[in-house]
Amino acid sequence: MSLELEGISAPYETFLVEKEGPIDWVTLNRPERLNAISQRMMLELQHYFGQLYTDHNVRVVIMKGAGRAFCAGLDLKDRGGTESNSPSNGMRGQRRVSEIVMRMRRCPQPIISLVHGPASGGGFAFALASDVRIAGETARMNVAMARIGLSGCDVGISYFLPRAVGRSTAMELMTTGRFIDAERALRTGLVSDVVPDDRLEAVGRELAEDMLALSPLGLRLTKEGADMAADADSLAAAVAIEDRQQILCATSGDFREGITAFLEKRKPDYQDA
Repeated sequence: MSLELEGISAPYETFLVEKEGPIDWVTLNRPERLNAISQRMMLELQHYFGQLYTDHNVRVVIMKGAGRAFCAGLDLKDRGGTESNSPSNGMRGQRRVSEIVMRMRRCPQPIISLVHGPASGGGFAFALASDVRIAGETARMNVAMARIGLSGCDVGISYFLPRAVGRSTAMELMTTGRFIDAERALRTGLVSDVVPDDRLEAVGRELAEDMLALSPLGLRLTKEGADMAADADSLAAAVAIEDRQQILCATSGDFREGITAFLEKRKPDYQDA
């Protein structure tokens, strides 16, 4: 653990973690600032997503925002000791937030983002780093950093966005900072569904429960394999990953339980063994 993370632990100050069996509900909780990302939030989110790597009791994470927004991006009023403009200090500050999306991708749990209201800048990056995005009807997303004198390539956006919507739409959003609303987000494949804001939690829970119908190992390896296949150099490389994952799953007790439950027409009782 880095020195910056010493003393960071749950319960966190900037977001809530509510446990519902194997589901973690993570609610960004700075509603008075539209859940803007403070220096403290950066370190706490790093800690939370980092510890998930070895926590197999948590199988799905649902991320949402309190109040009127998902996340309005970096809190420009929270300097957090980053006044110096030296390259070294700047890189340390930059990595505080970019490390979050790295840990979101590294953790084995699928992450579902429920987006309502603004999801700007770093908030947009959090949504993009998730595995599934569901938008409320009020959702509005943009690459906000492009509008304040910075590059539109930031916090993993240049990696995630073209893969989600294609290069042309991604470049439009990154080079203008324009907002994309829920309807267009669905049309371009940026989100998988659009629902009324007051239905977001119910729809997120239904999706999580469907994910939990997979075996624990199968679910973890599906996230890992999909990420590796997305960057694979060839079909052969992707198939090699798939073949090895299937053999791992097929030699587990949960595979035998899955087959038995299917034949007996009952819900499987997976033991992660």
